[in-house]
Amino acid sequence: MFKFAIDRGGTFTDVFAICPNGRIRVMKLLSVDPDNYKDAPLEAITRIIRSELDGKYGDQSNIDSSFIEWIRMGTTVATNALLERKGEPIALVVTKGFRDILEIGNQSRDDIFELNIKSPQLLYEEVVEVEERVVLKQQNCRIDKTNCEEVVGVTGDVLQVWQTIDTQTLRQNLQKVFDSGIRSLAVALLHSYTYPKHEEVVKEVAEEIGFTQITLSSHVMPMVKIVPRGLTACADAYLTPHIKKYINGFSSGFKNGLNNLNVLFMQSDGGLTPVNKFSGCRSILSGPAGGVVGYSNTTYMDLNDNSPIIGFDMGGTSTDVSRYSTAFEHTFESTTAGITIQTPQLDIHTVAAGGGSKLYFRTGLFVVGPESAAAFPGPVCYRNNGFLTVTDANLCLGRIIPKYFPKIFGPKKDEPLDKDSTIAAFNKLTQEINEFVKSSESYDKKLLTIEEVAMGFIRVANEAMCRPIRAITQGKGHDTSNHILACFGGAGGQHACAVARSLGMSKVFVHKYAGILSAYGMALADVVHEETIPTSFQYNDQYFTQIDKRIHELINKCVEELKRQGFQDNDISVEIYLNMRYEKTDFPVMTQTDSLSKNSKKFCTENNFKKSFLELYEREFGFTISERNILVDDIRVRGVGSYNEFKSDTKSTQKTTSQPTVDDTVNCYFDELGFLETPVYLMEGLAFGHEIQGPAVIIDPNFTVLVEPNCRAIITQSGNIVINVEKVKQTMRGTNLDAIQLSIFSHRFMSIAEQMGRVLQRTSISTNIKERLDFSCALFGPNGGLVSNAPHIPVHLGSMGKAVEFQINYFKDDLNKGDVILTNHPQAGGSHLPDLTVITPVFYPDQKDPIFFVANRGHHADIGGLTPGSMPPHSTTLFEEGAAVKSFKLVKSGIFQEEGVTQILMSPSQYRGCSGTRTLSDNLSDLRAQVAANQKGISLVTELIDFYGLDVVQAYMSYIQTNAELAVRDMLKKMAKTLESRSLFALDHMDSGTKIQLTIDINEITGDAVFDFTGTDEEVYGNCNAPTAVTLSAIIYSLRCLVG
Repeated sequence: MFKFAIDRGGTFTDVFAICPNGRIRVMKLLSVDPDNYKDAPLEAITRIIRSELDGKYGDQSNIDSSFIEWIRMGTTVATNALLERKGEPIALVVTKGFRDILEIGNQSRDDIFELNIKSPQLLYEEVVEVEERVVLKQQNCRIDKTNCEEVVGVTGDVLQVWQTIDTQTLRQNLQKVFDSGIRSLAVALLHSYTYPKHEEVVKEVAEEIGFTQITLSSHVMPMVKIVPRGLTACADAYLTPHIKKYINGFSSGFKNGLNNLNVLFMQSDGGLTPVNKFSGCRSILSGPAGGVVGYSNTTYMDLNDNSPIIGFDMGGTSTDVSRYSTAFEHTFESTTAGITIQTPQLDIHTVAAGGGSKLYFRTGLFVVGPESAAAFPGPVCYRNNGFLTVTDANLCLGRIIPKYFPKIFGPKKDEPLDKDSTIAAFNKLTQEINEFVKSSESYDKKLLTIEEVAMGFIRVANEAMCRPIRAITQGKGHDTSNHILACFGGAGGQHACAVARSLGMSKVFVHKYAGILSAYGMALADVVHEETIPTSFQYNDQYFTQIDKRIHELINKCVEELKRQGFQDNDISVEIYLNMRYEKTDFPVMTQTDSLSKNSKKFCTENNFKKSFLELYEREFGFTISERNILVDDIRVRGVGSYNEFKSDTKSTQKTTSQPTVDDTVNCYFDELGFLETPVYLMEGLAFGHEIQGPAVIIDPNFTVLVEPNCRAIITQSGNIVINVEKVKQTMRGTNLDAIQLSIFSHRFMSIAEQMGRVLQRTSISTNIKERLDFSCALFGPNGGLVSNAPHIPVHLGSMGKAVEFQINYFKDDLNKGDVILTNHPQAGGSHLPDLTVITPVFYPDQKDPIFFVANRGHHADIGGLTPGSMPPHSTTLFEEGAAVKSFKLVKSGIFQEEGVTQILMSPSQYRGCSGTRTLSDNLSDLRAQVAANQKGISLVTELIDFYGLDVVQAYMSYIQTNAELAVRDMLKKMAKTLESRSLFALDHMDSGTKIQLTIDINEITGDAVFDFTGTDEEVYGNCNAPTAVTLSAIIYSLRCLVG
């Protein structure tokens, strides 16, 4: 019987089929091609069965399912519906008084520099408020509710039911929604994660009225936090009917529908589920999850290497990266198309750099993406008047060979790739770049060839794809270079060697089905059923029995469900997780321990989950908090039903001793080497034991692999490719300004600031920094000028530079290696006092003065003063807002000055009515985290210096600043030309009537601008005055937004 594994993507549908005779069939079709078929998966199944049965199948319009053993599928149907907002119309049912809670959300902005701010489009069209109220019982609650009913929730917490549901009013309101044509409901009531009864009442009433899709937040993901839980319920109600429509259409292609046919769908968590249980909120990463399953199951088979793996899936629009180390890495809250979804998902990071990413030259920089040429019109070489893309760059450099591509391009889809048009487009862009270089005083006057320009864009694209890989490795405390790069997707093989080398990796793995690995992963996947229950227990021996009881209950539910699906007990295993956190923190860690099975009698001991939690927490955040209790927020059991029929590649027993046959020879362009004569090998002609020294091109009908110089490819026993990447000493490029190198350094410096931010977020303890992300990290030149910053908080952008400059002038020659400075004073470049800035000077051998500075600024919950939070509304003096620090060596000669900083933080208590800091322990922990973040920045820049040389790195620090100035001047010149006068004028007033006046005079020739605040009123007697650094920050932020 036939077995089909299918990945229905946005552009292509990939199919992996096992035929009755054991033969493997691979097929790739356009996902949407209405002129030729109505559904790509049905078309693929029909073609394969018909060709394999060779006339025995007949001319049947519908598929005879008796020929098929199973179908496993992943699909982007739900993802596309969410992105395009084409789901089912829904209504939200929420507790009265909270109708806007999902619209308000968490107030985050995806792009702080975007002037045309668009609020996320809501999924629901109507809101029904339910007159009900359930609250957690509080000992010191001032509201007298002594007569209300008290109940014990699922978590074990005591709740008070202040108001039961008025079902009559509810019925009337739901009937109005039903009469408007809406048939899908999302129900999200406060505290339903622990008290679901009221949501279940809503469901009963809605079913009686006739609603066909009712999603309860307490069922879909019973976890605390109403906003993500409510958004998840909305996504499920919005997408599940859309998925059902697709499944019904798919079912209609079979003679007897899907009856008696084993059809499983891939979920976002990497597990399969029966077609009738496939739901909207668990389907967002259905396709990409198959790729993660694919590489995680195959990479170790041919390698005597247990190193962790980085999955590198480069497609047309974007690149997905993920990490695997003995177990899947899941995340439990992610945002897609502005909607936060709180379900288990594989931790997959996406960057908008793929084969179809557009190429631009903007203000002296090579820019790749984020815009995509899409499938239509596509790249220039697609013959549809498209755009220059990464694909065109690879074609121009000889890395894509048109004769091995199908002739499916042009208006009639019957022509080959058009290399001539690509070269012409690059020629035009190269002339534009060279004109810019010739007209600029700063740039190296060497003119570029079209190949150097194309290679430059490839290098920038590679660097853009390295950034998310660094985020999931360095950003989580892992060494990037210790990983294997598992490359798949149609475009990944052309970039894998360069990406691996840039990240310091020595090994690349390319599976023989790399072009369709997501589909192949569906064939290897297990069936998964999960159960989750919220709790409110401390992790200690007082509660072990209660936790164990709940674990047993969840295990039984998982096992029973998998047995209903036909699995035997021996084929069922469970993974047990506790979502644990420290008391008074809001950042839980999903914790697993290895030594447990579904038959264990006792699960909780001091030495299993606690030990695992402490190890995970220290690795993730860099510290533990021994004095605090550990809490269990949720218990999660993941039941796994394993199919043992198809788990590994067929291995060859005969190792060849012959040399591989060269099928063709082409000229490929390589950085610093130019064009090299490069042999071409067809994948079908390679066998176990063949070794190929780079440069070489390996071609499969579904992917191309570029083996770069100083790399060696080996064909493994399973027919896969392992590429050993040799380290190559960096050739000195000189300190002259080069546009390509500038673009790469721009990415590297930005990546360093981002990694500093991730370390600070990981290692901090306060909610302000860890969850609200009220912090900024930046890299500064030796004179204190800003080089790069991660896009965090606008007010920090300009003011931090002034803080660094102040300290340079303050200490002069009194800065030494091992010193770290603390400051927050408004006269020293500070913003408001709770924003504590930590600055570290960086020294280098044989250099007397600091070669650069790293700094970060984080908002502390409290630093003393009149009121908790250190932001009193009526303060008139600085000490009333807390501790003010002009300059203090927080670390001196490598020693953390805890006693000194404690005295500073407690010093406001000497003033009448004021207190010292109320959160000293958190302050000290966050300050240590800030020091650690700076140390991360230092180590990353030092690596950059070791690779390129100090003079090159410092030169490009300066060039980055010059380029930023150039971009602003160009913007101001263009603005001046559009103005009737050369001045801009604005007048505004504060709530008190205080006048703020600004005149801007712009020089159209030079791009100079004078910001004149003359006419602004005197400072007010209060706390609404802007220090110089904040004023500069406002100007810089405005200019940055206008540059775009």
